[in-house]
Amino acid sequence: MTIAVARRPFTVEEYQRMRTAGILREDDRVELIDGEVREMSPVGPLHAAIVRRLNLLLHRSLAGSLVVSVQDPMRLSDYSEPQPDLAVLRARPDFYAGAHPIPEDVLLVIEVSDASLPYDREEKLPRYAQSAVPEVWLVAVDPQQLEQYAGPAKGRYRVVQVWGRGQSVTSLSVPGLAVAVNDVLG
Repeated sequence: MTIAVARRPFTVEEYQRMRTAGILREDDRVELIDGEVREMSPVGPLHAAIVRRLNLLLHRSLAGSLVVSVQDPMRLSDYSEPQPDLAVLRARPDFYAGAHPIPEDVLLVIEVSDASLPYDREEKLPRYAQSAVPEVWLVAVDPQQLEQYAGPAKGRYRVVQVWGRGQSVTSLSVPGLAVAVNDVLG
């Protein structure tokens, strides 16, 4: 006999109350995806170095015209609040002090993927597309490439390009943003 286990999804508000109540600590590596609190992969030295490189490259390229968000939450829906490695956001005077960014605020999401590559591709990428995030870059530590996804429609990205060492990627949603893959991977 099989017993069905009922699941109850958490809303973003309930998830935030769990943090406020101390059920989830500030340094817990978790995110809310489709109402489930999911543990995130640990950040290794190479992953962290790539995030720092990208942060520097984005700041240099954008010259303060947009907001670069590093490992901060963004609200995709009432049930999903992922924490991408980086996001390029529209500038706002309050720097999103009143609420986390929503998809309309986001121009580009970047996920650095080592052990998390299948999860980022199969779980997070479709949710970004469903929420109409205009562009996502997956930096694949192994096989050392940058995957560019753009043009969300019907829950998937219509434009998919893969860039390797010796090549440069130009953003399709952030004007003037181009980076060399070698500069990202080090």
